[in-house]
Amino acid sequence: MTTRADDWRTADTEALAEAILTLDTPDDVQAFLRDVCTLRELHELASRWHIARLLDEGLPQRQIAEEVGTSTATVTRVNQWLNHGTGGYRLVLDQPAP
Repeated sequence: MTTRADDWRTADTEALAEAILTLDTPDDVQAFLRDVCTLRELHELASRWHIARLLDEGLPQRQIAEEVGTSTATVTRVNQWLNHGTGGYRLVLDQPAP
């Protein structure tokens, strides 16, 4: 079975994105994410975001794995999406700091 690169785009993923866009504050986003995700999923998302920020700073992958407490395979996957994904990481990384 083959899959297309945009198979993840569904009515449900669109509805999720629209729901997130209705939120006004970081506290609102955190409350929503905590209800939508299991604690493990939320920690995994936060870890991936931490890894992306460290990669963007230019830290070596092995150092990032040690600092974040994850495998080098996870760091490599985040790096792959950061450099060859849909550009989502880059969109947020390039935003000015609040």
